[in-house]
Amino acid sequence: MIYPHPYLHRKKKGRPIDRCDGPNFVLCIFHAFEEWSGLGPLEVYLSYFEYLAWVFTPLVVVFILPFLIVILLYLSILFLHVYKHKNQLREAYSNNLWDGARKTLATLWDGHGFIWHGYEIHGMEKIPDEGAALIVYYHGAIPIDYYYLLANVIIQKGRIVHSVADHFLFKVPGFKLLLEVFSVIHGPQEECVKALKKGHLLAISPGGVREALLSDETYPLLWGKRKGFAQVAIDSKVPIIPMFTQNIREGFRSLGNLSFFRWSYEKFRVPMAPVYGGFPVKFRTYLGDPIPYDPNISAGELAEKTKQAVQALIDRHQKIPGNVLRALLERFHHRHKEK
Repeated sequence: MIYPHPYLHRKKKGRPIDRCDGPNFVLCIFHAFEEWSGLGPLEVYLSYFEYLAWVFTPLVVVFILPFLIVILLYLSILFLHVYKHKNQLREAYSNNLWDGARKTLATLWDGHGFIWHGYEIHGMEKIPDEGAALIVYYHGAIPIDYYYLLANVIIQKGRIVHSVADHFLFKVPGFKLLLEVFSVIHGPQEECVKALKKGHLLAISPGGVREALLSDETYPLLWGKRKGFAQVAIDSKVPIIPMFTQNIREGFRSLGNLSFFRWSYEKFRVPMAPVYGGFPVKFRTYLGDPIPYDPNISAGELAEKTKQAVQALIDRHQKIPGNVLRALLERFHHRHKEK
């Protein structure tokens, strides 16, 4: 037998609750908890939490979206491991074990760029079908535009772009296989020259992690006095192709300019600044005219010339300061292909 509860006198939809069975049981428990806790009507607290959820949900979303890119990278790594396992027998007979994996991942990343950012490349013909060249690009908070470029070069040119990355990337758990398959190196000049002399494409961002964290929507180039990339191009006797992606700072932004994060990076050289965004803004990558090899130019002069070429792409194709809403609206504004 079910006995009446002290809260049965409360009404539900205008009628007294006379039993604690069936649908009324949960309501009885609810009111019993109110009495036991002494907090008063819980509806007040639930309304308060609903308000907090409404206020903070957009903030949470913009910080969660960048992690989706990290998840996608780990899914790529997982695919490579699966691919490697299923093709162990082919490894002894083929020197191109990873071609199928690279093309599959390139297709996935290209699809992501097309769907989420309406990604376009202007000037793909400036990347040679064969022979070496050094691509120098502006580094966004997350260089997802560069991932899209790599994918398109694999798909359209059938070539792999070797990449120079910061040392910390090689310490990220699980990234080793991905870096090996896509020919990523940590950047000694000798290794870069070696890759170029073998006829490969190589890409580097002179601003690196510093530019990723500390640059902002005004798109300053934070290269300092770096000229090692220029010396690599001179030693390898290859052209330099400047590159910039419109709205890359509107897609993802960094809090690196806040004093604490700036101090921590300058002190420990560890990129700890939070990145937020993931907004589906329009991305257009522009490849500038190649800067040909000139034996009579110094590394310092070539570095400055390259910096001016990248800055010219920014000045021509990026509205300063960048604006997320405007970049979103550009998804609906079509341009003719620019050379």
